[in-house]
Amino acid sequence: MKVTVGPGQYIRNIGLLKEAGTYIKNFGKTAALIGGHNSSEIVEVSLRNSLLENGILLKQTLWYGGESSRANIDRLVAELTDKNIDVLIATGGGKAIDTVKAVAYRLNKPLVAIPTIAATCAAATPITILYSNEGEFIGIERRAKAPELVLVDSEIIMNAPVRYLIAGIGDTLAKWFETKTSVKKAVPTVFNQTAVAIAGQVYQTLLQIGKEAVNSVRTRKVTKEFEDIIDTIILVSGSVSGYGGDDCRTAGAHAIYSGLTIFPEVHQTYHGEIVAFGILAQLCMEKTSEDELKPLINFYQEIGLPYSLKQMGVRSLTDSQWQKLGEITVTIEDMANMPFEVTPEMVIEAVRQADKIGKGMLPAVLPTWQ
Repeated sequence: MKVTVGPGQYIRNIGLLKEAGTYIKNFGKTAALIGGHNSSEIVEVSLRNSLLENGILLKQTLWYGGESSRANIDRLVAELTDKNIDVLIATGGGKAIDTVKAVAYRLNKPLVAIPTIAATCAAATPITILYSNEGEFIGIERRAKAPELVLVDSEIIMNAPVRYLIAGIGDTLAKWFETKTSVKKAVPTVFNQTAVAIAGQVYQTLLQIGKEAVNSVRTRKVTKEFEDIIDTIILVSGSVSGYGGDDCRTAGAHAIYSGLTIFPEVHQTYHGEIVAFGILAQLCMEKTSEDELKPLINFYQEIGLPYSLKQMGVRSLTDSQWQKLGEITVTIEDMANMPFEVTPEMVIEAVRQADKIGKGMLPAVLPTWQ
């Protein structure tokens, strides 16, 4: 049995980036930084100085390509092969880190992740979520590695737009709803039962302090609640997949997210925001009553998560678009984790029902980003 619970080491602190070299020096003398344009700009100067202070040369800074696609992974592997790089450093959000996890696997290099947002658990998992170059979900790539080291600078996360943290809460909420569903198909083991227990605690943590954490970002004040939510999103939620493995992976909520990515209008909505709506649709598929859904939607309203298609830019769908959504969604690997067979018609009905309930709770005026 082989279990990868998470990264080799996780360190989180205010101003940690200035000390990054003291930890990275354990992996070699030369490094390449790979990430998004904004994230690389945020970390490069402080990181380069810290590396130099510890005898490490940052030889290259590369853009990851904008999507965690096979083409970008192949391009980076070709770019870095035979370049005498000891350690790869990934920075940015989930897609950037996922891309470099696959590159590090193929090159057999140590990997350090420096997230600049707390929007997913990508830094703590040994898989890569693949997309096309246009942003449509492709599948799960298991030829990827969990980082040897994750460095989280609370100040950097604090300075990111609050919407990223909100999206991270949405993505992390799904750990509970999907884990307790997908595990029904598995034989109980100490690992998957531990994963379920952690997922339940993650859910309670988000409900209890999620609003306070979001308010901390809005007031630009690093609080215990804020740092607890960072750790919950990036590390603790990732350990659910680590302990549970394929027994406790994503399910209907992520499958519906992936299906919705066929519509270009949702590409301006963040991963965790769409997943949050996917949770509602999954619950409808599971015959959850409207009265049971409303308290969860109330929480969405408190922190700013979407709960209708309109909030994600989808104003109307033709009959053929609805059919395409249903047909594609049931082919997504995540949907196979549901404890019953799901048909395209079930997906369409669930999304329609979730949207109807959500629209019934919309305020008269939507937030400006919606």
